[in-house]
Amino acid sequence: MDPLEDVLTLLETRSYLSVGVVAGGRWALRFDAPNVVKFNAVRRGACLLQVDGVDEPIELAEGDCYLLTRRRAFTLRSDLDAVPVDAGPVFANAEGGLARVGEGDDVFFIGGGFSFGTRAQELLLDRLPPVVHVPAATRHAETVRWALTSIDRELAHRPMASTLVAEHLAVVMLIHVLRLHLTREPHAVSGWLAGLADPVIAAALTSLHRDPAHSWTVAELANAAAVSRSTLAARFKATVGQGPLEYLTRWRIELAARQLREGRETLASIAHSVGYGSESALSVAFKRVIGMPPGDYRRHPIPDSRHN
Repeated sequence: MDPLEDVLTLLETRSYLSVGVVAGGRWALRFDAPNVVKFNAVRRGACLLQVDGVDEPIELAEGDCYLLTRRRAFTLRSDLDAVPVDAGPVFANAEGGLARVGEGDDVFFIGGGFSFGTRAQELLLDRLPPVVHVPAATRHAETVRWALTSIDRELAHRPMASTLVAEHLAVVMLIHVLRLHLTREPHAVSGWLAGLADPVIAAALTSLHRDPAHSWTVAELANAAAVSRSTLAARFKATVGQGPLEYLTRWRIELAARQLREGRETLASIAHSVGYGSESALSVAFKRVIGMPPGDYRRHPIPDSRHN
């Protein structure tokens, strides 16, 4: 598995879809801060997105989509002068899977959200900007359009298991959006995500994720990335924010934490599976990274209250 796939799997990424929205004329919908990573996609027409804490409104054209990675209230609107109404009652009055606002149907968008398990904020969401906007005109954005068109088709025609298929397609869309964002704006992300945009660091990260239990050395990772040890160490630290072996330690602890949450394996077995020779070695590293011994964590996992 590669690092992005590993993290999304570790975080138990799930999606849900909300009703579609049809809008026309002068309109504005105000949304409370979502408890999930919110997404919307404009399938027809155009509108503006305003997010609390983001200085400028974002123009959304037909085919555009966006992710909100923070719990912030936001407004979708026809223009800056339109008076917003609360989205809650509008969605509560939806009929036939569609909510309506304003007069007419010149704008249509679909939306939903992504939920993640414990540790999502630190591992993924804090690495992204508050808003990830993918314009339809972006190079290679056809992969996102394909996913969105397929979701539309499932929701419009409702074949068997359409909701399940559409939700899985939304996760596919999320992966494509993250890929495109890394390609378009590599400097807008941080940590391991930023490393994926650097071919040298990406090679080292892929090696670490392919076999995290291996006793990696910087020399081995540098060989995998076809650079010198000093080059890899300096580039990794500057981009990811920590050295490659420190990153390996933290990733091993994340894997151990997942096994502890699942509650099936012994501590000795977990230690061996993530590259530690003894329970005590794992316990020392676990407490340093997580802040508590693994036994305490197993009984009381630390929740990520912002996105779980």
